[in-house]
Amino acid sequence: MRRLINYIKTVVQKGRPISNGVNIPFVHTTNMFLESIGEHIIVFFDTIKSYRYIGKRRAVILSEIERGVFGSLPVVIIVAVFTGMVLALQSGKELANYGMESSIGSLVSISMCREMGPVMTAYILAGLIGSTIAAELGTMKVSEEIDALSVMSINPIDYLVLPRVIALAIICPILTIYTNIIGILGGAVIGKLTPELDVNFFTYFHSAIDSLTLKDVYSGLLKSLIFGLTISVVGCVQGLNAEGGPAGVGKATMKSVVISFVAILILDFILTWLFY
Repeated sequence: MRRLINYIKTVVQKGRPISNGVNIPFVHTTNMFLESIGEHIIVFFDTIKSYRYIGKRRAVILSEIERGVFGSLPVVIIVAVFTGMVLALQSGKELANYGMESSIGSLVSISMCREMGPVMTAYILAGLIGSTIAAELGTMKVSEEIDALSVMSINPIDYLVLPRVIALAIICPILTIYTNIIGILGGAVIGKLTPELDVNFFTYFHSAIDSLTLKDVYSGLLKSLIFGLTISVVGCVQGLNAEGGPAGVGKATMKSVVISFVAILILDFILTWLFY
């Protein structure tokens, strides 16, 4: 693994093509893809190596957590409640055809904790916080503030990247818990108020609690932790690579959101396959 990372690092730093100079479009695209992955891996491991500065950056980390949680919570609540409602409504009407509408609570709780909670929260944070990180660091990069930090012997990874990565790794699981709870509550409301279903709260929550296992909860929270790390690292890398003035900052912000969305889907599949 270490040799692979060192090779990718050489490719990123020196721009040495894997195709040995052969100009093949597919190979060129593969080179760019591997370079991008390698750069993100390098930044991630460099951030891990800076763990000793967490204490010094504690105030910044807490400030980022506060801003991220309270800034994203209104959107999380709206998305979570309607996600739970849609799950309950769509699945409930199908289950009602077989006389199994009492199982709505089980379906909604498992779906929220395993998949919908972590994934929807990650999408929200990628759009709100990941883009903000890319824009902030991108603005600092094009205005040469990051170069000024390097001149003053201040490592941008320790000073800028570490607090944001740690903060988002904490924010994502916290908001995922809110998403799970609110989504399950939204499903309960629909189960009760929809005439075709008419599932009382006791039946709904008994089904939800009885079917939900500890593995469903911790696997979803572990997913959200990994999603948070991914979103923050992608935002930081794209921001640090921004160039070309305001247009470059906008491009870096867009790439941060797009790459985060794709990475979340891919990682969600891999983690689900590993867990289940």
